[in-house]
Amino acid sequence: MKSLDRFSREDRLVGRRAFLKMSGLLGLGAASGLLLPKAAEALKLDQKNYKVSETRLAMGTIVSMTLIHPSKDQAEEALGLAFEEIERLTAVMNRFAGSTAISVLNKDGRLADAPPEMQRVLERSLYFHKITGGAFDITVKPVVDLFQAKYEKGRVIEPKESELRGLIELVNGANVEVSGRSVSFKRPGMGITLDGIAKGYIVDRASELLSKRKISNHLINAGGDIRTAGSALEEKPWTVAVQDPKKKNEYPDIIHIRDGAIATSGNYEVFYDREKMFHHIVNPRTGLSPALSTSVSVIAKTTMDADALSTSVFVMDPEPGTRFINSLPDCHSLVIDRSGRILKSHNWKSAAA
Repeated sequence: MKSLDRFSREDRLVGRRAFLKMSGLLGLGAASGLLLPKAAEALKLDQKNYKVSETRLAMGTIVSMTLIHPSKDQAEEALGLAFEEIERLTAVMNRFAGSTAISVLNKDGRLADAPPEMQRVLERSLYFHKITGGAFDITVKPVVDLFQAKYEKGRVIEPKESELRGLIELVNGANVEVSGRSVSFKRPGMGITLDGIAKGYIVDRASELLSKRKISNHLINAGGDIRTAGSALEEKPWTVAVQDPKKKNEYPDIIHIRDGAIATSGNYEVFYDREKMFHHIVNPRTGLSPALSTSVSVIAKTTMDADALSTSVFVMDPEPGTRFINSLPDCHSLVIDRSGRILKSHNWKSAAA
């Protein structure tokens, strides 16, 4: 997803490899051609409101915030606090630093006192694992690690079937036990990655902070995970475009939204091989990357839910994924398959009106 802002301007671009070198705390990855960060800007819109915006590197992607508020100073203060909250929560969810709770869990197979934020994301992750029939699974870490190791430094060494088969036996969200703030794995060798849901949760928390600071009109875009609140210019809804997987700026759809969340999962963001057959989304049942979808966008009440559901539908494939979204209240989807065909859930048009 991409937020459209008539006041925005073209910025310098940063290459994929250089960008991933600079960031990647959550290992969430980024597309080539991303905008470089830019300092906070304040623009007087009219007699009542200022538009305050800033773009930074965070969570392994580009995070931009746009706030509309009568007080420039209050908006700038709230924006700074929201970015601080993103940094704090990114550190909590970071699976690469050896001292974090999630790293300890992955190393020891158990954790006695999970941070409350991590506990919340784990519980929601297991909920989505259940309702998606296993399509959403945070225990794919061993498989993801294998692909990263095989394709590091530009090498092209496809995993052997026997290697994948052994690791797939470790993939099953049902083998993660959460009891209060205690977390454990039922099988040795398991590991979790919250890459498919943590970014959405962190965006939600940043939005909540802005709302508590009385910034009722704002938009946060974290690499395609978007949370909106209130109105944009002239009391109009925020305008968001569905990203073109072919990067030709021919947006498959443009929607208008006030209070809600949108997330997009695509195979055009991070891939391990030149043929783009192996990317960061993994089918928990096969250990391979789903091949039938190119992009999945989901509208939901929270960015965390939209984040997890877009990943789930990508794994499910276009038709069954769309049917699944049709069965959920207050959720809508747009899927672009590998041939360019667009599938929309029943209520996508009304959701985008």
